[in-house]
Amino acid sequence: MENNILFAFSLTLFAGLSTGIGSLIGLASKKFNPKLLTISLGFSAGVMIYVSLVEIFAKAKDSLSAALGEKAGYLWTVVAFFVGILIIALIDKLIPSYENPHELNVAEKIESASEKEKRKLLRMGIFSALAIGIHNFPEGLATFMGGLANPALGISIAVAIAIHNIPEGLAVSAPIYYATKSRKKAFFYSFLSGLSEPVGAIIGYFILRSFFNETTFGFIFASVAGIMVYISLDELLPTAEEYGEHHLAIGGLIGGMLVMAASLLLFM
Repeated sequence: MENNILFAFSLTLFAGLSTGIGSLIGLASKKFNPKLLTISLGFSAGVMIYVSLVEIFAKAKDSLSAALGEKAGYLWTVVAFFVGILIIALIDKLIPSYENPHELNVAEKIESASEKEKRKLLRMGIFSALAIGIHNFPEGLATFMGGLANPALGISIAVAIAIHNIPEGLAVSAPIYYATKSRKKAFFYSFLSGLSEPVGAIIGYFILRSFFNETTFGFIFASVAGIMVYISLDELLPTAEEYGEHHLAIGGLIGGMLVMAASLLLFM
C-alpha cells in the first residue's frame, strides 16, 4: 500500500511540475520579442478556453449529473460555471486596475514601460497563476486517486495533465517576466501554480477523502472553468493584442486550441 501511495504521489508531482517546463520554454529567449509575447498569450488563452469549455465543464457536468440527475446536474454545472466567473470578476474589481498609456509603440511599452503597465502584466500573470493553481488542485487529487486505483490509469491521466500544464506554465511566466524582467520570479510563480497538484493530492487523501464526492468535484471543476474563461477573455487576449498584431493573437489562440485538442485525442 505504501508503495502504491508513493507511486501515485510521484505521478501527481510529475504532472504538476510540468508547468515549470512551460515556463522554461517561455524564458528561453534572451531578448524581448513582442510577437512572441502576443503569440504566447494568445496560445495560452486558447489552451485555457478550450480545456475549460471542452474538458473541465464536461467533467463537471458528468460528476454533477451522476450525483443529482441529468437535468439538475446540468443546471448546477451552469450555475457553478457562472459563480466562478462572478468570483474572479469580484476579485478583479477589488484589485486596483491600471490604465494603459495609449501613445506608446510596442518597443516603448516594454523597454521603457511605465510602472502602471508593468503592474498590469504582473497582475495578469498572478491571476493566471491563481486560476491555474485552483484548477490543478482537483486535478492533482484525480491523478493521485487514479494512480492508487490503477497504475495504468494514473499514468495516462498524469501524462495528459502534464501536456496540459506545459502551456499553462507559459501563461503564468510570460507576463510576469515581461513585467519584472526577472526570470527567477517568472519561474517561481509558474512553478508554484503547479505545486497545487501534489498539495491537492495530499489534502485529498488525508483530509477530504471522507466527504469529497461527485458533487463537490463537479462544483469545483465547473467554477474553475468559469474562472479560466474569464481570465482568458478579460486579461490574456486583450493584453496579447496590445503588444502585437490582432491576427498573431488569434493565430496563437487557435494554435493553443489545436494543441489542447490533440492532447485530449491522444489520451482519450
